[in-house]
Amino acid sequence: MKLSVLVFINALAVAITLSIVNYYFQHKWFDLVVTFTISFITSYVVFYYLIEKYVYSKIKLIYKLIHNLKLGRDLRDALGESTSTDPIGDVEQEVKAWAREKKTEIEQLRSQEKFRREFLSNISHEFKTPLFAIQGYIDAIVDDEFEDTEMAMKFLKKAERNVDRLSYLIKDLDEIAKLESGEIPINFTKFKINDLVKEIFEQMELKASQHQIKLIFKQKYDDALMVTADRDKICQVMINLIDNSLKYGKQGGSTSVSLFELHDQVLVEVTDDGSGINEKCLPRLFERFYRIDSHRSRDIGGSGLGLAIVKHIIEAHEQTINVRSTEGVGSTFGFTLQRVKQSPFQVIPALKS
Repeated sequence: MKLSVLVFINALAVAITLSIVNYYFQHKWFDLVVTFTISFITSYVVFYYLIEKYVYSKIKLIYKLIHNLKLGRDLRDALGESTSTDPIGDVEQEVKAWAREKKTEIEQLRSQEKFRREFLSNISHEFKTPLFAIQGYIDAIVDDEFEDTEMAMKFLKKAERNVDRLSYLIKDLDEIAKLESGEIPINFTKFKINDLVKEIFEQMELKASQHQIKLIFKQKYDDALMVTADRDKICQVMINLIDNSLKYGKQGGSTSVSLFELHDQVLVEVTDDGSGINEKCLPRLFERFYRIDSHRSRDIGGSGLGLAIVKHIIEAHEQTINVRSTEGVGSTFGFTLQRVKQSPFQVIPALKS
């Protein structure tokens, strides 16, 4: 509400009240009109001065302060002074918006603090386990003074495996850090996603047979399907997802890859018929070091960063990744890629032939 309107309403109320009181005692219409006129003008001037000096100016100052803090110095200088004619209403909206913003920031900070504590705890554990194992094997060899060479070689090989585990862990952490900071560029090229899936199946055929799991890519997906993405990065995504399905799949089961054409995207799905994942674990599945079954996961191996890397790569492509799973049935990981639409000039000759 504008200042003039607010003052007018208050002055009018006072003038009417005084006029009615005067008329009640004097019973003269002339005195009523005179009283109304004088009291209205006087009240208007007094109220305007008081509200302007002690209320309106201070509210306007608060409004400008909040407005300037929200905009920041650069934007404030560009826009100049506020020309709002209703700072009382504006300050209410500004305060409400500011309160919502601060509440969101506090919730985000709490969430980040919780994530930071869990991350430090997890990374400490991930490094501590192989380091203690290496230390134990080396101490045993030193105490034995290499008298039992067979045992020494056995322990050295175990220590080597733990060193490799540390190396993979550091490599994956470094890759995630570079993906987050944008140091690893995304080199977009056009390629056939079908051919990439077939190449990955050839690479992982031996590993799949060791797990007694069948890789399935149906013939209906043989038709060329062009996408725009970083081929090497998407290859890494596919390998991580398929490798994950082999680790947690069941013997005699299968892992299949499916392709679906959307309007301007291609949906790639990797499905297994393993033990599945509890629904409550799904929201945290792409967090670093998050493991559903910690004991089994560490027995299988890996850094615990595979799915986190997958998520970062897909998001770097400005695409989405999701997972759906049912315990005892299996899991499906799906991600989208930018589709290369075929030109109509390329379709016509194909139809004629």
